[in-house]
Amino acid sequence: MTHRVFFPLIATALICGGSLIVDASQPKRPTVPAKTSVSPKKPPVTKPVQPQWKLFTAPDGRFTVLMPGMPKKESQTQKTYMGEIELEIFSAQPPKQEVAYLVVSNEFPHSYGQMTNPQEILNNVQEMALKTTQSNLISQRNIRSSNGHPGKEFAYINVGGKITRTRIYVAEGRLYQVMAITTRKQQKNLAKTITGYLNSFHIVLKR
Repeated sequence: MTHRVFFPLIATALICGGSLIVDASQPKRPTVPAKTSVSPKKPPVTKPVQPQWKLFTAPDGRFTVLMPGMPKKESQTQKTYMGEIELEIFSAQPPKQEVAYLVVSNEFPHSYGQMTNPQEILNNVQEMALKTTQSNLISQRNIRSSNGHPGKEFAYINVGGKITRTRIYVAEGRLYQVMAITTRKQQKNLAKTITGYLNSFHIVLKR
């Protein structure tokens, strides 16, 4: 019997629940009464706020990653056929940028982690991400962490036009999901930044 990782990708809950909102809509222009003559004013030119990227180390020391400021930490419990799984979510959203950066990790029950092939877990996580977010796959490839743990990188776009680039890894009985969620327009502008963010993630081996 094929085991499946049956918990929803946490990014969906965060975005739909309003914790992290990547809004691509344009602000509405105020209506001007027909009889009022108002000379058009050019909006002031403001430079985008550049976030201060800093190296973040997880409280348990299991991973490090560059984040645009101190990430917000949340914990969630997900019920699965394996029992309850505790999710740790670290998220950051730079001001005035339509992008959210997340790292989600959870520990598998010992027996499941020992019995299940890591590649099967990675494939199931990708499948559930696409199904849960009702997204179309853009690209995928198998990867490994800097210290040799199996992983997968894939990108997908949902019906609302949000693009997620994610790298997932299975290491020492844990699943790590490293994600950047943005709009189609911002994805082009932030492509190099997002790649640098994904490249900065490192799993720290426990001794």
